[in-house]
Amino acid sequence: MFRIAIATLLAAVSLTACAQQTPPTTAATASAAAPAADGPVEKRVRDALKELDPNFKPEYIGAAPFPGFREVIVSGQVLYVTDDGRFLMQSQPYDIEKRAMATSTGLLQYRRGLLDTLPHADRIVFAPPNAKYTISVFTDIECGYCRKLHQDIAELNRNGIAVEYLAFPRMGLGSKDYTDMISVWCADDRKAALTAAKGGAAVPSKTCTNPVAMQYNLGQQLGINGTPAIFAADGSQLGGYLPPAQIKAALERIGTAAAGSR
Repeated sequence: MFRIAIATLLAAVSLTACAQQTPPTTAATASAAAPAADGPVEKRVRDALKELDPNFKPEYIGAAPFPGFREVIVSGQVLYVTDDGRFLMQSQPYDIEKRAMATSTGLLQYRRGLLDTLPHADRIVFAPPNAKYTISVFTDIECGYCRKLHQDIAELNRNGIAVEYLAFPRMGLGSKDYTDMISVWCADDRKAALTAAKGGAAVPSKTCTNPVAMQYNLGQQLGINGTPAIFAADGSQLGGYLPPAQIKAALERIGTAAAGSR
C-alpha cells in the first residue's frame, strides 16, 4: 500500500495517493467527508496547494489545534499549512498538556463522520453489559499486536470498554489475508471465527456479501497504515496496541475533556 509521497509533493511533481484499490466514493462517505465552505484563509491555503500541484485535492481544510496553521487532510493523511499558504509541515504535533496527538474539533468531526458510515451490524462486537466506553478497532487477523489486543478483550470488557472490530487486511485487497477475513466475516459465528483466526487456527473458506473491502477502504481514508488502529467514540485515534489500563486512562481523559468543554 502506497501512501502520500510528500517528497514528491514538495518537489511539485504529480502527487498520488495510491493503494491496491482506490477507495470508492459513496454518497455516505462523500457527505461525511465534505469540508465546510472555505473561508478566506482556507481558500488561500487551497490555492497555494493547487499552485504547488494542480492534482493536489484536499478532502478537508480546517483550523489546526494551534494558531497560525490550517489542518489539511488528503487520503487520510494529516498535513499542516501556514495560514499564509507558504509552509507545509507533515508531522502531527503532540499536545503535552493533553498527553495525546494534537487534534482539532474539525478533524475529530471528520473522522466521526467517516466512522458513522460503517453500519454497526457489519462490525464484530465484544461488549460488556452497560459499556461505559466504546472503541472502534481496525484489525488484521495475522498481526501480532492485533492478536495481543484480542487477548485483552476480557480485561477491556471488565473495565467497561466495548470493542467494535472493523476489517483492515494490511496485505491489501486480493491477498490471502483479505480472503481469510472475508471468511471470518461470513462465518455463522463471527466472534468465534475471529477469535479462532487470531489464535492461529486455519480459517474455513466461506464467501458472502461482506463489508471487508468497504471497511478497508474507509480505513485508508482515515490514514491507517498499520494495525491495530484504535479510535475513541469522539474520533480520537488512541494509537496502535495499548494495554487495557492505558486505553481506559486515555478514554477517561477524553471524557473529562469533553465534560469540561460543555
